[in-house]
Amino acid sequence: MKYVDYLKGEHAAHMAMFNALESLFPLISEVGIQLQQCIQRGGKVLLMGNGGSAADSQHIAAEIVGRYKKERKGLPAIALTTDTSILTSVGNDYGYDYIFARQIEALCRPEDIVIGLTTSGNSANVVKAIEAAKATGAITVGLTGGTGGKLTALCDYNIVVPSSVTARIQEAHIFIGHSLCEILESD
Repeated sequence: MKYVDYLKGEHAAHMAMFNALESLFPLISEVGIQLQQCIQRGGKVLLMGNGGSAADSQHIAAEIVGRYKKERKGLPAIALTTDTSILTSVGNDYGYDYIFARQIEALCRPEDIVIGLTTSGNSANVVKAIEAAKATGAITVGLTGGTGGKLTALCDYNIVVPSSVTARIQEAHIFIGHSLCEILESD
């Protein structure tokens, strides 16, 4: 019973943030349509983030490649956070800020969509990767929070969660990722 009041407060903050997400539904829907069109034109989805956002990018990529709810063929998605040899060699040779940008240079094509997850919108390695993706002509999407940070000016679409609390933003990012998967699988 010691933490019940604390948990009630966290739950209330979570619910308030989720209620505020409703204003983002048109933008989330548009990004979902862009994902559908990306796959239809033979493109792939490239995702990245740091820490919890790295795990979230892997989670979303797994739902796209495997399945979310609907039994279907695998769809092309890559989390740029999973190859430790690339991450450590690029980090060592070029610097940590380039661990995703170098992969974008190698893997991204104009028909692709690149999704950068960063709760602040300012993670240097995500910003540089989005800049590299823009240079290739790919569609760029940010999943951010707070003010949206630098990704607001860089991304074609920046879904800014209306919170400055990292935990709330990350909770919303998974909801948004699942919503995008639902749209991607719809007929």
